[in-house]
Amino acid sequence: MEFLSQFLPIIIYFLLIIVIVVGIVLGIKLIITMDKILNLVDDVQDKVNKVTPVFNAFGFISDKMNGVVTTVIGSIENLISNLLIRKRKEDRESESDE
Repeated sequence: MEFLSQFLPIIIYFLLIIVIVVGIVLGIKLIITMDKILNLVDDVQDKVNKVTPVFNAFGFISDKMNGVVTTVIGSIENLISNLLIRKRKEDRESESDE
């Protein structure tokens, strides 16, 4: 029994040292991995910033084309509407003349 009371603390200390060393190694690997991830995110952010003006230009062109198309369609709609109103007026006038 005396042997176990002297030997068990040695085993526990040895296992504790192993756990601490593994934790330190994992911590160092985690720090290295986080640095690589931060570099990757910075590269992606730089590339996105380079491409953003292209998308802004597409958005601007799209908005302008939408405005032009809306204006043209509105003009055509008004023209057709005016023609139909004139035709209705002519039909009513011809009915009232009869």
